[in-house]
Amino acid sequence: MKLSKSARVGTLGVVASVIAFIFIMTQIDANLFAQAWREARYGYLLPCVVLLLLGLVARAQRWRALLADGLPLGRAFSIMNIAYLVNGVLPLRLGEVARVALVARVDSRVTVPQTIATIIVERLLDLLAVVILLSLALIVGSVPQELRLVGASSAALALLGFGLLIALAMRPAWAQNVLSWLIARLSVLQRWPLARWLDQFLEGLQPLAHPMTLFIALTWTTLAWALSVWAGYVLMYALYDRADLATTALYIAAAAFAIALPAVPGNVGTYEASILLALTAMGYAFDGRALAFAVLVHAVNVFVHVSTGIVGFMAEGLSWDQFKQTAQTQSLS
Repeated sequence: MKLSKSARVGTLGVVASVIAFIFIMTQIDANLFAQAWREARYGYLLPCVVLLLLGLVARAQRWRALLADGLPLGRAFSIMNIAYLVNGVLPLRLGEVARVALVARVDSRVTVPQTIATIIVERLLDLLAVVILLSLALIVGSVPQELRLVGASSAALALLGFGLLIALAMRPAWAQNVLSWLIARLSVLQRWPLARWLDQFLEGLQPLAHPMTLFIALTWTTLAWALSVWAGYVLMYALYDRADLATTALYIAAAAFAIALPAVPGNVGTYEASILLALTAMGYAFDGRALAFAVLVHAVNVFVHVSTGIVGFMAEGLSWDQFKQTAQTQSLS
């Protein structure tokens, strides 16, 4: 029996999470893990949560800017958090489908292509931010010189790539002409609707073609990720006597990459493994305390996204059944 795409991704996610979980549990002292929880300074959780919430507000403001203020802040915040919650519990980034459906449900002035375009640009901006975080951590952190060079090269490539995307948004005919030239000379490319795919991608890049919109989006992106790093830095004091900005940037970037990998809902296992590897790379011991910290980081983020997602459902007056019906209608349209 042939598995569906979602079933294949789900199976791969279970395998990845189980491997990560076994790897962690065979390397960690359970006694030190329990001791870390007993000695944790939980007072740092409150400022961490506040900073994460402010970061979500900044992301909602960014989305509003990309939508040309097509949604009020409260509505953008609610819909975005519903999408984040759904992404955490369902595979295939179905939260983004939900976001498109919910926007179409609440405001006819914002078109479906416009919403899809903003989501594409958001993902590109976040990818740029994560690569720069990773690069800065490797450049200024206590890592071998080879990794410093990797960090500098990654930052340069990320900025170059983003500049190319801006150029394509402003001059879409360049990419279309190149593709037409390739298709005319390579008959194998005619098997796929590449021209249609390229047009859809270029349409998604259109917010990058407007300098003021791009500037505002970059400003909110910078603020959102700065707040995430600040929250992560504060949280380190819950389990460690010292915190380090380079380490914080690295483990946040690593966790962001882990979220993009197939895993069970919530990325259990792979999320913790990514943070453990980042801490170890920056000189922290690979031990029970590090695992406790990784679990704490994950738990705090899950708490924030679940709480804001539930509030979003309440603000939109949606039940789970109504939400599923709305998402299914959009996915079939």
